[in-house]
Amino acid sequence: MWKLKIAEGGNEPYLFSKNNFCGRQTWEFDPDAGTTEEREEVEAARRRFWDNRRGRVKASSDLPLQFQFLREKNFKQTIPRVKVGEGEEVTYEAATAALRRSIRFFGALQASDGHWCAENCGVNFYTPPMVFALYITGHLNTVITAEHRKEILRYTYCHQNEDGGWGLHIEGQSMMFCTVLNYVQMRLLGEGPDGGEENACERARKWILDHGTATAISSWGKTWLAILGVYEWDGCNPMPPEFWVFPTIFPMHPGNSLLVSQ
Repeated sequence: MWKLKIAEGGNEPYLFSKNNFCGRQTWEFDPDAGTTEEREEVEAARRRFWDNRRGRVKASSDLPLQFQFLREKNFKQTIPRVKVGEGEEVTYEAATAALRRSIRFFGALQASDGHWCAENCGVNFYTPPMVFALYITGHLNTVITAEHRKEILRYTYCHQNEDGGWGLHIEGQSMMFCTVLNYVQMRLLGEGPDGGEENACERARKWILDHGTATAISSWGKTWLAILGVYEWDGCNPMPPEFWVFPTIFPMHPGNSLLVSQ
């Protein structure tokens, strides 16, 4: 079972902090942690998210974090839920009760060092470069444990669009950049050509082939593919460093073209 650790890192030889690691949050897997009920609670949340991943809620809502914090603090909500019917006047008492209930709940979710933890969700190209770098340097199987691999793949599957691709962010329409990166990531993490949840790799590859192949990827993507040895450096778009001094509104500014499919 995964457990969130707060403001820790002092025992790691290559990690330093000027504020005693305040605000640092890391997940650690302990195969012996948690009761049967606690594990079932997490699995039930995962199933609900998977079943409703195409709905209005795209992020995890930090439910594993909430389960842990509320359990550790033995939190019990003592303020009744306020319900205001349609056409009913919102009274001062009702608003005050709702506010107090919210404050009490979010107070229980505050970490021990004073900050509030949250999932860093949104863009779909954060994790693949990390996986690529570990693979290139030969440390993929050293740093990424079997449990980390499982969770990276779970996140990837959960945010795959119905058409087989991935958007720039978890609610975006599919684009070549993120689709190629996530496809390559799945393959490097051990999935076969047609593997993954609901044939994730096969569906992603079909989207790529149907939309111009991976050669239609943007500049960042071409660079990563070349580094991985699956694309020729000659095909990468040249970006003279002087271009960075252009105003950001200039069409040739690298920041405007790195993520845009060529």
